[in-house]
Amino acid sequence: MENVRHLEPRDTADHDGLNLTTPHDDEAEALVISAIMHSAPAYQDCATVITREDIYKPAYRLIWDTVAGLVATGTPPHPVLIRAEIERQGRLREVDGGNLIIRLGAESLPAGQASYFAEQVYEIARQRRYDAHANALKSAVLKGSTGEELEALVHGFHQGEQLRETTGRGPAHLVAALLNWDSFFATDFGEIQLLPGKLMGPGQQISVLGDGKAGKSLFVQEWAWRMATGQPFLGDAAQDPIRILYLDAENGQEQVQERFLSFGAGPRNMGELRYASFPPIRPLDTAGGGADLLQLVKATGAELVVIDTVSRFISGPENDADTWLSLYRHTLLPMKRDRVSSVRLDHFGKEKDRGGRGSSAKTQDVDHVWELSAQGGGNLSLRRTHTRTGIGPDEFAVVRQARRDGDNWAHGGTRHVVMAYDHIEQNTPGSDEHIIMALAGHGVALTAGNRVVKAALMELEIPAGSDKVSRIVKARQNRAKSGALNVPPERSPDHDQQTFPGNVPRNGSRDGKAAGQTLPGNARGTSGTPPVPHVPPSERGDGEGTAGTGTPQTPLCTICETPISTDWANRGYDTHIGCDPTTGSHPDTAA
Repeated sequence: MENVRHLEPRDTADHDGLNLTTPHDDEAEALVISAIMHSAPAYQDCATVITREDIYKPAYRLIWDTVAGLVATGTPPHPVLIRAEIERQGRLREVDGGNLIIRLGAESLPAGQASYFAEQVYEIARQRRYDAHANALKSAVLKGSTGEELEALVHGFHQGEQLRETTGRGPAHLVAALLNWDSFFATDFGEIQLLPGKLMGPGQQISVLGDGKAGKSLFVQEWAWRMATGQPFLGDAAQDPIRILYLDAENGQEQVQERFLSFGAGPRNMGELRYASFPPIRPLDTAGGGADLLQLVKATGAELVVIDTVSRFISGPENDADTWLSLYRHTLLPMKRDRVSSVRLDHFGKEKDRGGRGSSAKTQDVDHVWELSAQGGGNLSLRRTHTRTGIGPDEFAVVRQARRDGDNWAHGGTRHVVMAYDHIEQNTPGSDEHIIMALAGHGVALTAGNRVVKAALMELEIPAGSDKVSRIVKARQNRAKSGALNVPPERSPDHDQQTFPGNVPRNGSRDGKAAGQTLPGNARGTSGTPPVPHVPPSERGDGEGTAGTGTPQTPLCTICETPISTDWANRGYDTHIGCDPTTGSHPDTAA
């Protein structure tokens, strides 16, 4: 080996014109690591100046992360504990079998001096970033990049540096948080564009509450998928795809797969959705957990984070206000500062009227609190109970539609749609639309008069005064004159149409018994769910239920090409509410 020339450590080997030397200060990093291994205050002082990314050596970075985890759980750091934790992770080889910990732990730097050396680490890390940026520019020039591409590269770098300063990185972070009034008021923030579904705006944080039968995860999973793929949701217009990170510590992967397939998703159309199933991150109400999530957010470029369910990601007691204040301080505040939106799912408490379970402090930091509850028959109520801005609607009446294909849920057959006014009324007991729906299910002709309608209502045991009966008769006869079918708009006669796993079935079981489980491992449906009424024959015949002879003039749905009511068409609609122009699916057609 004598004929081999060994390169000196600082030999740049600059064969292609790029500077391959990486600036770093090994001594300053070693002193910082030495200090934090013996003192939690030293770590906290250094953490206000540098992050793990500012540390050059991977071995030092591993020790930094381990100390952060100990401090986050309230355990005073010590070299012995740090070695034991790294050994538990099976990573001792990364710190020279533990010898590096012993060597650095033998030195004792006063805790108050640690931040001084952290400043040096920060400055050299900044040089390292500029060095990497210069190399990236030179490489782009050698590859023939255009002026616009080079300008974009420079702009992106400076934007990242500015973000570090304004989000608490480096010694100037406190002053950088002060607003410059001239530039502040000269900035046009534009009109607030709510995210698809109109449940929140960019950068906002919301909480979605509900009991186990409401299907919170199912609702938010579809919402996240549609936002990530640029599809409309709850009748709102489609927007550009949004980068979403979904943290799930609630649902098994088999269940998640079946649900996304039922939405119409697949490996090639997941868009910008990144899904972490039971992620091994530390509790989010600790500094270590907040650091873990922020790293994951940065790695995925997420603009919105879903936490399902929030109680699975905390270590403190739910009834302790400090738990939720720590969650905000360590995780939610940094995300909000970076304008990363968040949706956290939570359960109702024992007393539903009092909102989510646990301390009331959990809702103090959110912009909106939405409560999702099952109303029976696949109908859901989504109501906003708390709001910081007041922007957007306060309530949605939602229908959960789902279809089976044999033993599985049909591909693309599951979705949540906003109820039309007719649907809200027809599902309100005692309302005119509800009574009209009941009469239709009873087979009463639209042309029937007061006497026939009163007799039918007596058989159905539905109370109604003379004025209401007259009003209902008139409304039904008007529909007969307009050529409307004797069935309320958009009610599906398909007895196979059901709600999705874990939720209330739309129809009762065919054997007359209580509704069973909609999917293995999920809650049984609630009792008393009204069945979808039988659809009587068209009134285009002789009025007694026989088929008409003429060609129907009823408008056809542009998706499924089946009739829609004239009343519905007169309102400007050319599809059923159940038809999806994006996927071309309909609850009554095969997938």
